[in-house]
Amino acid sequence: MSCAVAVSNISMSTVFSPTNSRVSSSLFCKPSTSSSSSTTTSAVPKRHRPARIDIPIVPSSFLALETPRGGNDDITRREIEVEEEEFCVYSKRGRKAATEDRYSATVGILGDPKQAFFGVFDGHGGAKAAEFASKHMEKNIMKELSSRGVEQIEEAVKSGYLLTDSEFLKEGVRGGSCSVTALITNGHLVVSNAGDCRAVMSRGGISEPLTDDHKPSRPDERERIESLGGYVDYCHGGWRLQGTLAVSRGIGDQHLKQWVIADPETKIFRLESDCEFLILASDGLWEKVSNDEAVDVVRTLCFDSNRRPLITACKKIADMAVSRGSADDITVMLIKLGNFL
Repeated sequence: MSCAVAVSNISMSTVFSPTNSRVSSSLFCKPSTSSSSSTTTSAVPKRHRPARIDIPIVPSSFLALETPRGGNDDITRREIEVEEEEFCVYSKRGRKAATEDRYSATVGILGDPKQAFFGVFDGHGGAKAAEFASKHMEKNIMKELSSRGVEQIEEAVKSGYLLTDSEFLKEGVRGGSCSVTALITNGHLVVSNAGDCRAVMSRGGISEPLTDDHKPSRPDERERIESLGGYVDYCHGGWRLQGTLAVSRGIGDQHLKQWVIADPETKIFRLESDCEFLILASDGLWEKVSNDEAVDVVRTLCFDSNRRPLITACKKIADMAVSRGSADDITVMLIKLGNFL
């Protein structure tokens, strides 16, 4: 059965966990009319848009939502849905008894509807790291940003990731989490990731990946790991660090911390009129659905003639992944970038 989590107003911080909590907006920098050299966007080559996918129209009854009553049972539900004016989230539990994915979303920081923070966190070895990151990542990034200023925004995001990692390690809890976050401020989109959660933007109908997955098999990651005395080998159906972990960056993973770093890679873009929407999702989606397919589904269902609710597209691409064999948790967040121009 599907369910929905309602957010009473756009200034509330929504966290995908048994309870929701507010994040103080006083830590966030105030809007500035100037942009710094650190927010220069490097040119990204455009690709030809792929052929359209034939998407069947979904019956209106499919869109009915049920509001959960709260409590610890929320994270064991098969599906969780959240839909707001600026974004929507759809999460589908995989083969485990409880999902290890989490998310966070804050719109209207400092009362400014053009400033927002979004994140998707994919836990492994339990949900503790993902839940911790969903509750603390935004706060830590904003804290660093308020002390450094927008001219050092990339450094502030990195410090926020590293602080979240060190705080979680002090908890003495096992497990880890991949992260992808999007900070929107002063007309800029700041996207960061550690692990294999991914961000993909639709720019003028063309899919544009904004992150690179941190896999142990990635040449630069493998070189870094081996230079530190670790190894990467192929086992259990994929390339793994020390024969166990399928990612090389993330929050937590105390037993592998010599090689698993929390340093994010960050890209900064100026939001333009052709920036349509942003997809943040866990690897349960991306292992089975390509960037081009995800963007084309969203545009076909929600941005062309059909104009269906965004949650329809989130469900559609999640169901595509399941139909192709994904047994992992799948969390898809869709953000309408036009709302922040």
